Amino acid sequence: MFSAALVRETRRGFSCTFNRDSLFWLCRLAEHVPTIASSATTTSYFRSFTPHKCIHQRTYRAPRHVSAVSSLSSLSGFLLMQRSNIFGSHGILGSWLPAKYISNGSVELKTDNDVVRFSLDEPDDINSAKNSQKNKKVKMSRKAKLNELRFYRLKAKKKMNSPNPEVRIRYKLEKAKRKETWLIEKLRKFDVPKPPPETFDPEILTEEERHYLKRTGEKKKHYVPVGRRGVFGGVVLNMHLHWKNHETVKVICKPCKPGQVHEYAEELARLSKGIVIDTKPNNTIIFYRGKNYVQPQVMSPPNTLSKAKALEKYRYEQSLEHTSQFIEKLEKELEEYHQHLAKFKKGKEDTTKDALGKHDSIFTGHKMSHT
Repeated sequence: MFSAALVRETRRGFSCTFNRDSLFWLCRLAEHVPTIASSATTTSYFRSFTPHKCIHQRTYRAPRHVSAVSSLSSLSGFLLMQRSNIFGSHGILGSWLPAKYISNGSVELKTDNDVVRFSLDEPDDINSAKNSQKNKKVKMSRKAKLNELRFYRLKAKKKMNSPNPEVRIRYKLEKAKRKETWLIEKLRKFDVPKPPPETFDPEILTEEERHYLKRTGEKKKHYVPVGRRGVFGGVVLNMHLHWKNHETVKVICKPCKPGQVHEYAEELARLSKGIVIDTKPNNTIIFYRGKNYVQPQVMSPPNTLSKAKALEKYRYEQSLEHTSQFIEKLEKELEEYHQHLAKFKKGKEDTTKDALGKHDSIFTGHKMSHT
């Protein structure tokens, strides 16, 4: 237990709240009392503190009156030293305090609920806590989310069931354009960066050799299919497996858009290092492996899509194509509706002018008859 004289001294000297941390500091001061205390009074106060007694957390509350003491003869005067002298590296305590107990924290004096407290906080932590409180989003409840979704559904339903055709067409057009931008963003993820073209000596084939390879390629039945997924790593792998036993291989592209077969031929020639012998009208390409062909260790190129990714890309492309066609259709409908409105407005103006002209002619005829 602490001595009664120490408690009375602290109550007279200053007003603050002692907790376990502050008592720990006082215990650390008691260990080095010969270096800072010179008078007998100060020594007696510090000898009453022992490190093993500072275990329990206790709070001593005192009046809010604070008295300033200029010397270090009392405990209160010592504890009211400036922060720079206590925690600074060149201060009085910097020479005997352990390094792990010294920090650059700021000391704040808080007077909440008629109680004086000292708090040690880092300035960066204070600013970050304030910013996090400001930037913290208010979490919506489940009921609020459902109400918001219901509001958007009712708003969309109102536009879809609007008696004005322009409102309905514009709503569908905006929705289709949003979907188009979303699909374009999705397709950007499947773009494979093309490596720089490799420099190699192209094999020169004579017309006779080309004709021979073309005839042999047409007669043989083995082929590699290129379906809706397009060109991916598995197609190139199959070509190398066929070239292991045959000089030529047929690549059949189905389904294939007009002119797309030439793109497939160029891409496969770049990935497989083969030579295009002929391109048939029925979307068939004949490839020759080359005179000095050596089967690579990795037959599927690393910079190509997998089978699953190629199918996913194809689905996004199909959806984008249909969405673009739907947007064109809606724009055409909107343009026709505007033309119809202009035509109807012009016809209405003509009828009103004709009616006014007839009325004026009748009125002038009556006037002439009276005269």
